[in-house]
Amino acid sequence: MDKKVLIIGVGLIGGSIALAIKKEHPEVYITGYDLNEQNCRLAEKMKIIDKCSPSFETEAVTSDLIILACPVEEVEQKICQLAELPLKSETIITDVGSTKVKIMEKSAILREKGAVFIGGHPMAGSHKSGAGSAREHLFENAFYLLTPTEGTNEEKVAELKNWLRGTGANFVIMEPEEHDMITGVVSHLPHLIATSIVRQVESHAGINERVRWLAAGGFRDITRIASSSPAMWSDVVKHNQSSLLSLIDEWIAEMKYVKELVQTGDKDHIYSYFADAKKFRDSLPVRARGAIDAFYDLYVDVQDKPGVISHVTTILAEKRISLTNIRIIEAREDVFGVLRLSFQTEEDRQKAEVCLNENDYETYLNM
Repeated sequence: MDKKVLIIGVGLIGGSIALAIKKEHPEVYITGYDLNEQNCRLAEKMKIIDKCSPSFETEAVTSDLIILACPVEEVEQKICQLAELPLKSETIITDVGSTKVKIMEKSAILREKGAVFIGGHPMAGSHKSGAGSAREHLFENAFYLLTPTEGTNEEKVAELKNWLRGTGANFVIMEPEEHDMITGVVSHLPHLIATSIVRQVESHAGINERVRWLAAGGFRDITRIASSSPAMWSDVVKHNQSSLLSLIDEWIAEMKYVKELVQTGDKDHIYSYFADAKKFRDSLPVRARGAIDAFYDLYVDVQDKPGVISHVTTILAEKRISLTNIRIIEAREDVFGVLRLSFQTEEDRQKAEVCLNENDYETYLNM
């Protein structure tokens, strides 16, 4: 075993990267370290990693690749700790954080000591967490952003891509500032907006309980991202403060314009506002994977009878098709109900559609 990989943080992302590396480089020995030792032991038991180590320092000095798959605040801490170690001269260090400017600034202390640090951000994930949720195909066809510094040897960037080839991701090189602005626009600000909408509804629900009853269905769908990890997102907001402040100012200006539209009540202008937004949204790639995780939904007509949901899920389980969510849209006596099944990939949705149709279930893609 000539090559060694150390993954610090063996959760969903770190574990999935480990599986992708193993798929492409089966000869590599992967060691994991996690503050949650139980999670690390689970990863070892599931053969996601070869060994769980109680000390990342001991493993780091002999590793050829070190992946910091931990929250952005912890990434900064680990960079400082790694800078104090006698790392191998050819070791590549990368991270998976969703902000880059501050991390790349901090990584200067590693580069000053001759280490190679290349910022990374795989733009894929799941509502699940922990090593038990790791999947080798998690990043397939997703964008994997890399932010090497200007002086980084191109051969080292190519080497990192080769390490990560098993992810099946599409690699994109960009500047840290561009990265933080783009992810701020398409991910960080939407999370803040979704959270603020939920908070507004919560305040109204405190006055009228019926608000809570009706804040289901579509409302839950459009605010799904507000259920993301509070710890992670508080770190993200802190790290991408500059970009977010600028984007929030833009959002406030946009809301002022919307307020004027509502005040004037001009039907044509209001129609154009909605029509222009619809036109742009409809032009966005449907199958491409972006900054916010997509759900691939399949609707299934089911009769209101005992065991029908269990039957549907059993069919999928037998074909090893993983569900990310299941919801009953409507179910009344003597009337067909509708199950909305959500999958992580388009491939899983297509497989589900085939096997359910083979079992005489009627399926469709849109309500």
